[in-house]
Amino acid sequence: MIKRLLVACVALSASVAPPAFAGDPASCAKPTFSDVGWTDITATTEIARQLLTGLGYKPDVAILSVAITFKALENGDRDVFLGNWMPLQEPTQVPLVKDGKIEIVATNLKDARVGFATSKAAYDAGLKTYADIAKFRDKLDGKIYGIEAGSSANSTISKMIADNTFGLGGFTLVESSEQAMLSQAGHRIKQGEPVVFFGWQPHPMNINMPITYLTNGNDVFGPNDGGATVVTLSRPGYVKQCPNVGKLLTNLTFDVATEDRLMSDILDKGMQPDAAVRAWLKENPAAIDRWLDGVTTFDGKPGAAAVKGALGVKS
Repeated sequence: MIKRLLVACVALSASVAPPAFAGDPASCAKPTFSDVGWTDITATTEIARQLLTGLGYKPDVAILSVAITFKALENGDRDVFLGNWMPLQEPTQVPLVKDGKIEIVATNLKDARVGFATSKAAYDAGLKTYADIAKFRDKLDGKIYGIEAGSSANSTISKMIADNTFGLGGFTLVESSEQAMLSQAGHRIKQGEPVVFFGWQPHPMNINMPITYLTNGNDVFGPNDGGATVVTLSRPGYVKQCPNVGKLLTNLTFDVATEDRLMSDILDKGMQPDAAVRAWLKENPAAIDRWLDGVTTFDGKPGAAAVKGALGVKS
């Protein structure tokens, strides 16, 4: 009798056992990302895309400006943005976070920096601080080179010009893509001409070009002459709705050395972002284990093993 009762209990428990855990609900199958076209954010977003693809998701990445990215997060048109540079984008980010229109997921990079850069030759010639820029107005052709229109960096520079901060009234902000800006800056440096442009780290420009950053910027680009962090943002409620992707996003932190390497592969070696990321992941399987700690595939299987198998990565 007791034996038959035990068998019945086992059979009953098996019949009501919960199904295998599914990583996320079906509504989370297609996470959407914004890439603002900066090489560092292109690289980190590609890492997220390849990891999620290996987990069985179908991520979608769109190239959008910074301004449109924030609006897309606020409206729920995009799920995730890995490129919130702080405090540079603080005027845009903070009010939206305070009002619950976007959410902070994690800080994905520390020890970054942004600010005005110049050639080492110009620095040695006296262009050392923000206040020195106006003294070199004629040699600079009255131009400061920024990045794409609508970026927070350009907004900051435009305000400096409008307010005549550091005597920059009358200067012209040249807006362009990252690649076009660096090409122009590199050309002037090779010609021995002074240049002032918006620079940042991580980026191979810091290795490949003889540049240095100006000092005494009165925190216009943030404390410590542009010391920065990069933050992962999401649309409201996304991490709660899609906790498995949310766990990955929380784990997904980077370092300057990694991003410098990936950016150099893309910009200097001409590798496509997907190829550069795939090669790096194969060389660094421990990063996959770290990023996928506690993360499953979309259908609830071990995440790291699935991604390594999909990428052909040896443990």
